[in-house]
Amino acid sequence: MAEPMKIRATLKGDLADVRVLMVHPMETGQRKDTAGNLAPTHFIQEMSVRLNGKSVIEGQISQAVSRNPVFSFRLKGVKAGDKIEIAWLDNLGERSQADVAIA
Repeated sequence: MAEPMKIRATLKGDLADVRVLMVHPMETGQRKDTAGNLAPTHFIQEMSVRLNGKSVIEGQISQAVSRNPVFSFRLKGVKAGDKIEIAWLDNLGERSQADVAIA
């Protein structure tokens, strides 16, 4: 089971500024371990964002993204109490999902 994400969503008018920290090792497959062997690739492949159950962002991510990536974005036409759900899937089949109400 993946570690939980940390999500912050703040409202400014009808815009929500959203920041999400995804706890993940994001191994590129190019780093060597202490024994000199290449560490196997392990990275987030897909990310999705839903607002009140409706898909608003679908994205693909590669191993070029750093460990524990932070993503930020704005959502327009939102109000306090709206629910944002964020989920990801990595190349090994691990998943994580979290949600937050806009404050």
